[in-house]
Amino acid sequence: MKIKQTLTLSSLVLACALGVSGCNSTTDTSSASAAVVSNSFAMPAYETVTLENGLTLKLMVKKEVPLITFNAVVKVGAVNDAVPGIANLTANALMLGAGGKSKSQIEQELDFIGAKIATSGAMDGSYVSSNFMAKDLNKVLPIFNDVLRNPDFDDAEFAKLKQRTVVGLAQEKESPRRVIGRYYNQLVFGNHPYANAPSGYAGSIEGLTVEQLRKFHQSYYQPSNTEISVVGDFDLASMKQQLKASFEDWQNGAAIAEPELAKHLPELNKSRVMLVDKPDAIETTFLIGGMGVRKDNADLVGLTVVNTILGGRFTSWLNDELRVNAGLTYGARSAFVTYKDAGVFRISTFTKSATTKEAIDLALKTYARLWEKGIDQATLDSAKAYVKGQFPPKFETNGQLAALMSDQYLYGFGDEYINDFQKRVDGLTLEEAQRLVKQYFPQDKLQYVLIGNAEKIRDIAKEYGEVTEVAITDPGFGAK
Repeated sequence: MKIKQTLTLSSLVLACALGVSGCNSTTDTSSASAAVVSNSFAMPAYETVTLENGLTLKLMVKKEVPLITFNAVVKVGAVNDAVPGIANLTANALMLGAGGKSKSQIEQELDFIGAKIATSGAMDGSYVSSNFMAKDLNKVLPIFNDVLRNPDFDDAEFAKLKQRTVVGLAQEKESPRRVIGRYYNQLVFGNHPYANAPSGYAGSIEGLTVEQLRKFHQSYYQPSNTEISVVGDFDLASMKQQLKASFEDWQNGAAIAEPELAKHLPELNKSRVMLVDKPDAIETTFLIGGMGVRKDNADLVGLTVVNTILGGRFTSWLNDELRVNAGLTYGARSAFVTYKDAGVFRISTFTKSATTKEAIDLALKTYARLWEKGIDQATLDSAKAYVKGQFPPKFETNGQLAALMSDQYLYGFGDEYINDFQKRVDGLTLEEAQRLVKQYFPQDKLQYVLIGNAEKIRDIAKEYGEVTEVAITDPGFGAK
């Protein structure tokens, strides 16, 4: 069998000059070249291998500790849901037994050697990950292979999983902060697939069958639609041969129909409010915002810096005003939530019911500073230093690096996002920051979700836009 190989020649140097501890350099494992001494963070060396069946492998050797991480990502998520929640439930059901071994047998074998395999589903992708001692590779790899490719979807275990999932959904609605983002996506995206909640809802989950999951798995879990990242203490040549032997017989099925997610994105032409009635609530939890950016947006680094000023750290404008100065909340934040082909921007906080209007108005007033007063040089410099200091620790562990490579595959960005991060932060000027504010931060036609006691805040909600009211006990997360 022939395989395609691509070697990235970048090497890892943590940002020692920024005061980040634990700075280690690595050597390019393929060329054995010395690491370049620098004060910036760069992508560690790794090799990309593509098998004839289309499966992508990314292999990064890190010998510091005798551990290995596998991270498989399949390009299927809530955006592909024909039935709400099926992608996430399929991912969660992979561990219900696989390759002829029961759920309990798999759990016992992994527990005996201190290994873990976890599965999950999200908006754009589904994941299978594993962490284990390097000496146990030959024990874990066959189980990982079966969980990914050959799940049994045992009927009895599936019935119990559905029951746990339905109970969990009901419990989540008792905590507005856990579910408000799902209502917000529903409001912003409407009938677009990005409105789909990965969790689904109780009624949709209860109606799913094992046969539907098997068909879904067969349709999307194909080698040409999958990437496996491997990071840790292993011999590169040996690992390539073992993975090839394990996965080269994996066959593709019918062509995968991909939704055209970049098309038919909503136009937000007026301010709207989704009021979610939770009669027993003593607080109002709210989000404010609009459309954001996709994961591979070239301006995402600059937006991270600007958003740090607004609501991305404890000393941000929003947290200072709403928590420190006004005492209206324990925390206020803002964020760009990014997906493969779209995203949202949102301001988030909570306050007691009696101060709902005061908190919303102060959040809006603080947000308006981006346009009315702008950002000064000292504030920008502080945010840039903060962002640079926070960046390297996000990619220190095997799991973090494996997830990063999987994100590259899923979202289509390259090593330059890592390698040029500090340069892009350093190069951000006041003029460029203001351009980002004008171009990307929604200034009008804002979208609001309020979860609270509607009887107490209904008239307040009407002040901010056209109101749609739903009960938190209603199925799903707002009517489409």
